[in-house]
Amino acid sequence: MMTLLITGFEPFGGEEVNPSWEAVQRVRSGAMNARIERLLVPTTYEGSIETVTEAVVRLHPAVVLMVGQAGGRAELSVERLAVNRDDALAPDNASVVHEDLPIVDEGPVAYFASLPVREIVTRLHAEGLPAAVSNTAGLFVCNHLFYGVLHYIATHCVAIRAGFIHVPFLPKQVTERPGTPSMSLEDIVAGLQIAVDVLAGQT
Repeated sequence: MMTLLITGFEPFGGEEVNPSWEAVQRVRSGAMNARIERLLVPTTYEGSIETVTEAVVRLHPAVVLMVGQAGGRAELSVERLAVNRDDALAPDNASVVHEDLPIVDEGPVAYFASLPVREIVTRLHAEGLPAAVSNTAGLFVCNHLFYGVLHYIATHCVAIRAGFIHVPFLPKQVTERPGTPSMSLEDIVAGLQIAVDVLAGQT
């Protein structure tokens, strides 16, 4: 039986919830030949990568699917690329700001996700869910974690596939943000479930 590690982030930026973790907690393994392990990740530069790589060492997953909030996006964004740069004005949950800093000194400029990005988006569309291939995971903690985990996999030569999906705000997060897109928790969970089914079917 394969192990699939799915991670979500704690709330940040003054929010009371993070849709990534709310949804990750509800993803099921179903009848698939897969065991789902869920992990809450701190929204901090210092702790995020270590939290996930420690779980990788402990659990030996075949796949790591990282999930994060992308407020302002209207669709499920399946990320293609992680870049070696932190550059955000917003502080993380430890009040740390990273402006124009490499994640790994002298590391590769970028890594591609090793998940079937296009296939996941195609399946999401087939189920009537708004989704897109994204070529930017931002330059905040989400991209930091995404790059860090792919770098760990590459430098430790472990046979693990990994990728990242950004999800929109929940409706209750935009009640005082007129015009800001959101997505129901039910649809976010359904989308992640489809991604898990694709990944489990390939292993």
